[in-house]
Order: sequence, then structure tokens, then C-alpha cells
Amino acid sequence: MALPAKLQNDLKQFQRIQQELSNVAQQRLQFDMKLREVVHTIDELKTLGEDTAIYRPIGGLLVKAKGKPEVEGILSEEKETLEVRLKSLERQEGHLKEKYTQMQKELTEALDKAGVVAAAEGSA
Repeated sequence: MALPAKLQNDLKQFQRIQQELSNVAQQRLQFDMKLREVVHTIDELKTLGEDTAIYRPIGGLLVKAKGKPEVEGILSEEKETLEVRLKSLERQEGHLKEKYTQMQKELTEALDKAGVVAAAEGSA
């Protein structure tokens, strides 16, 4: 049985939302891991003495930092940036989940009306 064009388009859009949701969830996990790493680094930095030599990455190089405050400032800034980005991704993921759930409901109803689900269940 051929599906109506609108239903086919809706199914394609549903698949795109599903893929986008997967991508956003993966990005959120990556940013969450980066944030945890920065927080851990900040905690470890607190245990170091003021006279301890600290190096920070610049590109592919490790360069000696001017001091602990410089590195703390850089890490604090990075932490704030990651927190903002993570919140944004969480909101985006929430909106996509809502849209996904709504479309899933609408598609299920549309497929039921078209007799697609009933036909598939009847052949099982």
C-alpha cells in the first residue's frame, strides 16, 4: 500500500528530528565530559602550591604559565563557556524531545487511519 505524499514527508521529517536529537544528545555528552574534566582540573589546581610550575596547552605545545592565577582564570572562563553551551544543548534537546514525541503520536494516529499499522499487525 502506497502512503500519501504528506505522510511520506512527515515520516522523513520525523526521521530528521530523530537524527538531530541523536546528534544533540551526543554533543551534550561531549560537552558534559569536557566540563567534568575542567572542573576536575580546577580542583586539582587548588591542591598545588603557589610556586609549582604549571604548563598549559597552546595548540600542540605546552607552554609554562605565568602562574597559578593565569591558569585559574583561563579554566574558569572555559568552565563558564562550557556551562552556557551545555545549558543551550539541554534546552535544544528538550525541545527536540517534545517535538519528537508529538510527531510520533501524530504519525501513529495517521498510520492507523491509513490502515498501515492494522495491516502490519494483521500479517504478524
